[in-house]
Parts: sequence; structure tokens; C-alpha cells
Amino acid sequence: MEFKKDKLLVKCFETRDEMGKASANDIAECIIKLLSEKEEINIIFAAAPSQNDMLYHLCNRDDIDWSRINAFHMDEYIGLNPEAPQCFSNFLKKYIFDLKPFKSVNLINAGANDAQKEAERYTKLLAGNPVDIVCMGIGENGHIAFNDPHEAHFDDEKTVKPVTLDEACRNQQVNDGCFAKIDDVPKQALTLTIPALMAAQYNFCVVPAPTKANAVKNTVFGEISEKCPASILRKKDNAVLYCDADSSSLIKDEI
Repeated sequence: MEFKKDKLLVKCFETRDEMGKASANDIAECIIKLLSEKEEINIIFAAAPSQNDMLYHLCNRDDIDWSRINAFHMDEYIGLNPEAPQCFSNFLKKYIFDLKPFKSVNLINAGANDAQKEAERYTKLLAGNPVDIVCMGIGENGHIAFNDPHEAHFDDEKTVKPVTLDEACRNQQVNDGCFAKIDDVPKQALTLTIPALMAAQYNFCVVPAPTKANAVKNTVFGEISEKCPASILRKKDNAVLYCDADSSSLIKDEI
């Protein structure tokens, strides 16, 4: 099933695997199209278990020239040991960055001593590599990257900034199995802002699982506001939301 709400194309599938394969195929075809038009492209990836199915199928494509792709990621904890498996950079190394021969992999440094300086460094990197594709998810509280509702600004003047994570966001990291308890979850992070994510030519948003059902409903049928940061996708050209049966369970009656 698929439908449009404002500018956002919503595609719903029965299983996570079907969702992952369909989203990966769409992303791959977009990559191939862009590489036929320019020498290299820039892609931002989200790091979360919700992305595993898509990343698996994307890595299994054998028709992508990864050597012409510069990779970035959209957020990272502050103060976490850079070797910790919970670091988003290490997650992405495991599931895609170390598996494919990218032209460059540009990581946010979780161990940076000065978060503001690290934000400025990454801002300069992105300024020199305008983003073509964002592969993203949605948090349980409707966040995109680490733009929780209290930190989200649709007109943010910054590209990358330090933020304080709300309790719902930190609890999600426990629910996802990334941390044993909430006290282990860092309270601060660096994130690309909403305008930085929306600057991409294409946004592919992959959101499975029952824990995301409310966020999906608010994204698709709620008010477009910072109360649900992901709702901004309804104003974005070339944005697609992929759901499984669980995450789309609350929107089926609204269609």
C-alpha cells in the first residue's frame, strides 16, 4: 500500500524485510541515477537498528560504484568512548562503512574535547560536500537525527549543533537494546539540524516496529510542527517514508 500525504510519499509493507528490500532498491536506483549525472555524490546515513534491514539489502546490491560516494552520518553522542559499540560511527562501520569501498567516510568524533569545535568542523565538511541523499529514521518521540522536540527548529540557522537529549529519546536507546539502562545513555549529542537534513535532494525514511506507530501517525496525519520534528517531511520534495505492518498500524484507519 502506498499513498501521498502533502508532499510525502508513504509506502507500507507487511514485513520488515519487505520494507528493507523496497527501500534499499529505491535508494540504490537513486544512487545509480545520480552517479550517471555527476562524478561523485554525498550520502548521510542514520545509525539505528531500524536501519538494519535497509542497510543489509543495500549492501547486497552489486551495481553501485561506492568509490564515487562520500559518506557522512547525522548524529553522535558526546562523551562516549570512541571505541564503544554504541557510538553511531561504530554502528555504521559495522553495517556499511567498513563493508563498501567509499571514496571517503567522514565521521563525527564522539571523543572530541570541544563539542562546539567539532560541530564547526563537521559543518565545514558538509558545506564542501552538498548532500544528495539522506537515509534516515524517526524516533519514538518524532525526532529526526537528534532533533528532539525541545531542540528542533525548522528554521535552525546552524548545520550541526550540540543538543541535550530528552528522556523519551534516551529511553528509546534502551528499548532498542543499545544500552542496558537509561543511566548509561549519554545526555548530550551532536546532531545535524533539520534544515541540514532537508537540504538533501532526496530523503529516504525507514521506520519499522510497533514502538514507532505513534510517531508515524503524528508524522503523517498530525500537525506539521516541531512537536513532531519528522512532520517536516510532508513539506519536502522527493521524500519517502517506508513502514512495516507494525509501524503503520495506527495510520491504516486514517487513509
